[in-house]
Formats: sequence, C-alpha cells, structure tokens
Amino acid sequence: MLLHFCKSKIARGRITEAQLYYEGSITIDETVLKAAEIFPGEKVEVLNVNNGARLETYAIAGKAGSGQICLNGPAARLGFPGDQIIILCYALLAPEEIKKYKTKVVFLDEKNRMQKAP
Repeated sequence: MLLHFCKSKIARGRITEAQLYYEGSITIDETVLKAAEIFPGEKVEVLNVNNGARLETYAIAGKAGSGQICLNGPAARLGFPGDQIIILCYALLAPEEIKKYKTKVVFLDEKNRMQKAP
C-alpha cells in the first residue's frame, strides 16, 4: 500500500503577482524550488493563509533569486500580491519509506528569501 505523504513544504511565502490571463500554474523562484526539492511541472497544493483558499496546480520555475511567487491563470483569482501562502508537495510512499523520510521544509521571509527555521 502507498500513502500520500508531505514531501516538501514552502512556508511563509508571499504572493508577488497574479497573472489572470496565463494558462495556469504557480511560478516560484527557481532557487526556492530547488531548495524545497520541487520539480518544474510537479503538482503542488497552495494554501492561502489570508483567505483560506486552497488550490492544486503545478510549479513553474521563475528567475533564480527573484523572490517571485506568481499565481497564474484561474489561480490568480484566489490570491493577491502580499498574501501569505504555504506551498505543499506530496509523494506516494510505502509505510516503511515514511519511517525514514523527513519532509523538506523551506522557510521564507517577507521578500521570499530563504531563512533558517524559527
């Protein structure tokens, strides 16, 4: 049996822009994606702390070091620049894998720069 398990978490991110007339997805600073071990095209869940919205989409790599987190397409209706979000990514793991696995967590500051865990 495989279980859904939280593989990666980007905590305390801030939406920097919303592009309604784009195909869809979320653009995330490539440096942050790599640190969180999330691949471009990988499915993610986005939780908006400000309004409670939750959405599923896929990640797109933005310019490294830019601090960009952009909601694209219909997702742009679920958040505004400045909103705080959490980005989650899951994996299917066997119970014996879960016992050895540790979720990769990346904390961001108000400018979406990586910081140490609180």
